[in-house]
Amino acid sequence: MASLTLVIIGLVIAAAVFFPEELTAATDVGRSYITYYFNWWYVALAACFLFFLIGLAISPYGKLRLGKDDERPEFGYFAWFAMLYAAGQGIGIIFWSIAEPMMHLSQGTPFSDATNSPEAATVAMRLAYFHWGLNAWGIYCIVALSLALMAYRYGKPLSIRHTLYPILGEKVNGWIGNLIDIIALFATLFGIATSLGLGVQQINSGLNFVWDVPISVNVQMVLIAAITVLALISVLTGLKRGIKYLSEANMWLTFIILGFFLVFGPTRYIINNFLDSIGDYFVHLIPLSFYAGANEVASNGGGSWKDVWQGWWTIFYWGWWMSWAPFVGVFVARVSRGRTIREFIFGVVGVSSILSFVWLSAYGGSAIYVELFGGGGITEMVANDVSLALYATFEAIDSGIIGLIAGVLGTVLVSTYFITSSDSGTLVVTTILSEGDPHPLSRHRLMWGIIEGVIAAVLLVAGGAWALTTLQTAAILAALPFSIIMVMMAFSIYKAVSQEKKLGLKPQQSCQGA
Repeated sequence: MASLTLVIIGLVIAAAVFFPEELTAATDVGRSYITYYFNWWYVALAACFLFFLIGLAISPYGKLRLGKDDERPEFGYFAWFAMLYAAGQGIGIIFWSIAEPMMHLSQGTPFSDATNSPEAATVAMRLAYFHWGLNAWGIYCIVALSLALMAYRYGKPLSIRHTLYPILGEKVNGWIGNLIDIIALFATLFGIATSLGLGVQQINSGLNFVWDVPISVNVQMVLIAAITVLALISVLTGLKRGIKYLSEANMWLTFIILGFFLVFGPTRYIINNFLDSIGDYFVHLIPLSFYAGANEVASNGGGSWKDVWQGWWTIFYWGWWMSWAPFVGVFVARVSRGRTIREFIFGVVGVSSILSFVWLSAYGGSAIYVELFGGGGITEMVANDVSLALYATFEAIDSGIIGLIAGVLGTVLVSTYFITSSDSGTLVVTTILSEGDPHPLSRHRLMWGIIEGVIAAVLLVAGGAWALTTLQTAAILAALPFSIIMVMMAFSIYKAVSQEKKLGLKPQQSCQGA
């Protein structure tokens, strides 16, 4: 399986190197096709996964433990939340937490024609909450729960193929299982490449903000190489040392920068904005969850995805989360042994969403306040370069030494999230290729860590002026086949917990050998 995966990845990299324009055009056509014909599929899946998980959590099955009935969690709450949040949304939310609200504020949305006004600000925060909230974490949780359930309660290897054991039985050990793992690997690799591409662009912008380092592809290649080396050092030290310590450091840095916004930013506005946005989000959660944009898509007539709002936003996000789901799922499952299903769902979906909401209100809320009630200028910066959004906000809040220190810390935070995404991704890829071995060989970690960096670098170069959208498109295309496997995972979860004895699954006995 590893050899076949390497061959296919090699062909993709070769195409990107020798035929960059053709590859970019082909992926662009693919994204337009998905936006026009499969937007309903992505929208429906995200909604159904969320409501399935809520129902499972409040049902009697929620008390089942991901492990022996008397087993307790391996990690405390702080370390658990830090690791799953760093894996799930680290680089992405730093990149988009300001850029997305500002773009909705200035460009308008299908839900409001207002721009650069309090009404537009309300809609902008609502949509940012929606794209980074419960639906996003519900997508991750489906994969993570199916993996943890089969691995820790029923003693199966921690691999994607075995999540479908309740449906396919021993067939998961044949060619069907190989196909499932290969699809998951491609989704993982291109999902990680997207996040690494976003991260390196923002690090470059941070270095430009602090030390006037030029923003260029050459600088970004050097950054990818340097941080890939650091990620390899982290992943080679193991889960309980390098990855754990970096994840906890991420969380503390996150708190420090949140403190910057609360102390030096519009404190009252951030708190009020958080409360307003929470209420507004839940009022509109169901309508947004099922919004497929039928009229907008029909009027586009099958044209480019660039002409459809959902092509830029919801479809991109849901595709990105699905492509990341194997990576986040394996990693979250790996650190969640011993928790009940109810605790797991409320923690992964609920607590993580709240952390995202606080983040969005502090970062995005501060930028909106500056734009509407302060000196402005952030919208213009975002229009010129999305990766500058964070640093433009730092400078708008404090143009002196405090803002500069915040810029330095922000760049460090992006870098550490970059490293944890890369090292966690490497651990996950090698775990899948090792058929669920939680301690894959060091040489495999080394090789696949390098491959991840190469994919991100090649896609950045191949994309040219459209590098960011090329990375996004790769994630969306990789997500489509994996989304079918995710539907089967949901059925497997229900079948496993509701028919343990009938399926011959013995939690007490099997977990002793897990």
